[in-house]
Amino acid sequence: MRLMMQPKVVYPTDSHGQFCGQQGTPNANKAILFYFNILQCANPAVLINLQCPTTQLCVSKCPDRFATYLDMQYNYRYNKSYWEYYRQFCKPGFDNPRKVLRLICQNICLCVSVLQRCFPDFITRNGTLTVANKTVFKDGLGKTRSVIDLRDAANLLDAKEVGMKIFEDYANSWYWILIGLVITMVVSLAFILLLRFTAGVLLWLIIFGVIAVVGYGIWHCYWEFSTLRGKPHGDGDVTISDIGFQTDFRVYLQLSQTWLIFMICLSVIEAVIIIILIFLRRRVRIAIALLKEGSRAIGYIMSTLFYPIITFVLLAICIAYWAVTAVFLASSGDAVYKVMSTPDKCVYANLTCDPETFSQTNVTKVCPGSQCTFAFYGGESLYHRYIFVLQLCNLLVFLWLVNFTIALGQCTLAGAFASYYWALRKPQDIPSCPLFSSFSRAVRYHTGSLAFGSLILAVVQMFRIVLEYLDHKLKGAHNAFARFLICCLKCCFWCLEHFIKFMNRNAYIMIAIYGKNFCTSAKDAFFLLMRNVVRVAVLDKVTDFLLFLGKVLISGSVGVLAFFFFTRKIPVIQEEVPSLNYYWVPLLTVIFGSYLIAHGFFNVYAMCVDTLFLCFLVDLEVNSGSAARPFYMSSTLRQILDKKNSKRRKDKRERGR
Repeated sequence: MRLMMQPKVVYPTDSHGQFCGQQGTPNANKAILFYFNILQCANPAVLINLQCPTTQLCVSKCPDRFATYLDMQYNYRYNKSYWEYYRQFCKPGFDNPRKVLRLICQNICLCVSVLQRCFPDFITRNGTLTVANKTVFKDGLGKTRSVIDLRDAANLLDAKEVGMKIFEDYANSWYWILIGLVITMVVSLAFILLLRFTAGVLLWLIIFGVIAVVGYGIWHCYWEFSTLRGKPHGDGDVTISDIGFQTDFRVYLQLSQTWLIFMICLSVIEAVIIIILIFLRRRVRIAIALLKEGSRAIGYIMSTLFYPIITFVLLAICIAYWAVTAVFLASSGDAVYKVMSTPDKCVYANLTCDPETFSQTNVTKVCPGSQCTFAFYGGESLYHRYIFVLQLCNLLVFLWLVNFTIALGQCTLAGAFASYYWALRKPQDIPSCPLFSSFSRAVRYHTGSLAFGSLILAVVQMFRIVLEYLDHKLKGAHNAFARFLICCLKCCFWCLEHFIKFMNRNAYIMIAIYGKNFCTSAKDAFFLLMRNVVRVAVLDKVTDFLLFLGKVLISGSVGVLAFFFFTRKIPVIQEEVPSLNYYWVPLLTVIFGSYLIAHGFFNVYAMCVDTLFLCFLVDLEVNSGSAARPFYMSSTLRQILDKKNSKRRKDKRERGR
């Protein structure tokens, strides 16, 4: 049947393990699950047994009134329709209202259907929470309970209403959300292409701006220091040691010694920045030149900006595969029934049972009122005992596939940008369809290397997940040494993961350049970077800062524009703004989506800069500028490094034309 083809945990099941709404069964027209006593769902046993320890029925609709089984017995004599309504919430087959039992029928309250389950319909009147105008009611055991207990058990107060309003806001504003995301794409593309002209200006403005701000801080600290020292009877001569520790830190700002310390610290920072600029000015110029060259490369290979869409699709497939496999593993097996009793003092509680023979066993005599109810889908076979291990294997495969997808994208982009760098005459010597050619090479020749590097990273990430799980389990423990050891291991594996990510990225670039295996490429990339560690540090920080600035500027600008639009503060298009319940719903969607789009564009740009940088380092070490081994770097980089290509090579190119 169609329903059975779906994962079993998606649909509600009654106490007999039957699906609600399944065609071809007595529950075909009963798609909603009703709980006899929803207060029992707050029992801690739910977390162990994965099932609420109360009778559950499939019904066609939720109760629309508040009634008790005592009311039913009383009204049965005078109003037969009362019983006809009430009986649909009793166990199937029961047809004797005069002998109704608590185990067969229960109290019912006014409910609403949420996620195909009946939950109490809470309404707040004059600040008081009510259900059907009642604040107290009788539970299945005859005890008086408050609506607060019912709310705590259901835990779904106002969830449906808020969800419907959010869905309505998305339905009314999706068109404008897409326009905002398209604007983000255009602005991100323009920002990257303009970096060839603005990278140097932006970076030097930021550097001199930082110097100016620190300089102003030094002057302000000196002015405060001089003012406090000049007071005849002020607190300027009082030292920090005289007043000791104070919770009000504003007290320290009244001391001249505090401003003297600030001034000395800022002076040291200013001196360090100036000295670094003096000694690293050439490397900063190289970093700027590579940023400009990266912008120029993307301008020639525009298709690379849209490769993240392919990565996104592949990642979505990986996530879908993992989720479907995990759900089917969790729901595989036959229906398992367990003994449920109220209260939980029965010696047979939580033991497996057979509903067909349960009434003939001794359990009903030892534990009056106990029931054999459906718990979960599983079994006692060897396969079911290793479900947890299979879930871990599924998680490891998921991490492996995700890392492989990312590695494939990095190698593909690196191959495309490497073909740009090693073209002596740009753009004439750039091969046609460089992105498709690079993708074909990566899939055909480098799949094993990418899979091996991805597996190493996946294993480290798996260890981190296990450590996070152990740390979560040990939070309530009093063993300080164990928690300290777990914390140290988490820190070490975090560093190891980021180091492997860095090395894998550069190894994939070397694979794209030379086509060697993963281990050889990783070794070559590591020693190449170590021989140029200062250049690596400067370029990495400069690139990270500019890209972070670009992401913040783009997502922030689009977010401000969206805020003014959705709050009707743009008079020109005020009438076009849709009516919204929560304007922050499309606003946050636009901001978050803008950041993701900018992040995708700038990831391509960062990969471009890293590839060109490694090609540049290889170019410096392998080539000499002679006719046989000319430099492939741009003329700007050659001028910065005072490198020249042989004129004889140029004459040959001119004659070849």
